[in-house]
Amino acid sequence: MSLIATLARLEAVEAGRARPLATVRHRHVSDRPLVFVPLTTAGEAGAPLGALVGTDPEEPRLLVVPQPRDRDLRFAFLADLAEAVLPYVDGYTDVVEPAERSETDPETGKKVKVAVELCADAPQLVVPSRAAVEYVRLLGRSMRFRRTAEQDPETPFPAPPRVPLLGRWLTHYGERARVPGSSLLVAATDLLNRHWATGQSSLEDQHLGALLAWIDPPEGEPGAAAALRAELGRDGDGRLLCPPAGPATDPAFDNGLLAPAIERYDRARQALGAAEDGEAADERLGELHRAEREIRRLLVTQLRPTWDAVWRALDLVRGLPAGERVADRWTRDRWSFTGHRDRVRAGEPPQPRRDDAVTAAQKLAARESAQAQLDAQEALDDPLVMAGRRLAGEAFLAEVEDVTMAWTESRRPSPRPLLTVRTDDAPHVGERVKVYRSLEGRPQSAEFVRYEDDGALVLRVLDRMGRSKEPVEGSVPRKGDRLVWTLFEHDQRVGPKLPDPEETPWTHGGPPRSEETERPDPLTPEDFL
Repeated sequence: MSLIATLARLEAVEAGRARPLATVRHRHVSDRPLVFVPLTTAGEAGAPLGALVGTDPEEPRLLVVPQPRDRDLRFAFLADLAEAVLPYVDGYTDVVEPAERSETDPETGKKVKVAVELCADAPQLVVPSRAAVEYVRLLGRSMRFRRTAEQDPETPFPAPPRVPLLGRWLTHYGERARVPGSSLLVAATDLLNRHWATGQSSLEDQHLGALLAWIDPPEGEPGAAAALRAELGRDGDGRLLCPPAGPATDPAFDNGLLAPAIERYDRARQALGAAEDGEAADERLGELHRAEREIRRLLVTQLRPTWDAVWRALDLVRGLPAGERVADRWTRDRWSFTGHRDRVRAGEPPQPRRDDAVTAAQKLAARESAQAQLDAQEALDDPLVMAGRRLAGEAFLAEVEDVTMAWTESRRPSPRPLLTVRTDDAPHVGERVKVYRSLEGRPQSAEFVRYEDDGALVLRVLDRMGRSKEPVEGSVPRKGDRLVWTLFEHDQRVGPKLPDPEETPWTHGGPPRSEETERPDPLTPEDFL
């Protein structure tokens, strides 16, 4: 945690209200996101109980599994979820714009520009919390390998037709959520925590109701009291006023209301199955419908407060102006979405259960690079974030006191002007340490030369001054300019090239194994006691 964040938390405790951590919005928020609020049963990971999903805050679609242990009901829930999500995703796949992409020419080995199409926009999925993000990944993993009756007529428990496709999309979104700065799949708590600091712990910040109580408390009530009521307050029936922000449920709700309702549903199903004539069956069917409606009513009481809280969080974040480089990160999300669309249309198999060594290393390197780039871009977009980097000695604000022109001693001299700058910050600079400033949206580098006797710094500008002996107009700072210099690079360098998966050395697992080698051993009589 940076010093700025620590100070903001202390101010929030004193003021009784969350303090801003940013002056601009650092994440993309779609004009029409798809909000997904899931609910799962206790004691069984990934067993769906219900969900609210949709793009209209006033008309969510309710999906319910009356008996989570019933495989057919769970498949019906997944089929309904696919019918709710896939049309939203498909609405973005065919609206494209021309673009260019660098590819390696197989004959020459050189990088060439290739004309391709890029989706003009991408669907954004918003969930309440990080736990819901992990649940999306779990759903994707459990669905993408399901076999349908059309794919395999002999499969014992065929999945509905579009369930595997939804699993592939949810897996892609779950993997993309691990890339720093990505906004394809975002948690409402992460959106708020990035832009506001509360007076509670980071663990408590994962409760969406308590987080909103700090950021936008009721009139005349301190944030701490409002957050405590959001966490612990219950109504006359013992239900939480702000149920957990999915996918977990309240144990008191489970034991006191949900479990008896499911038991009534089970008894009604058993009675319907034992009915001997049509009149009795009609009566039992009515009881079954009433039991199911009661479960739906109970789940709405748990899901609707979280649903409203997610849209309230989106409205709060939309109130901030977007950072300058947010659009660039969203463009990378659009490239990711377009690439997965092309893989699905090409009929490629689902994502593997485990990545091979090369793919895993590429993902790790990409995430590390994205994190460093995100940190740099947020600081360049936001003076408040840059202030934290300045306090840490990773940047400094300086005024140019003198400019001395100098050139390299070569056959073709290049300008290397010396800047004498003065700063009140304490940057961690040393001999030949490079510093950077933003010049027309691109980084210009300089190196530290020495400290003057009066404490001023001398910097030598190194690049972005043109190819002639005289520097391009505006490329050299002038006396009196106040500039922010950073000790971190603005653009990340490309890492070393990794071998092809087929050429993975034996020290890293060897080439990828085929599906034949991953199948379990056949059963033998010794496997049974």
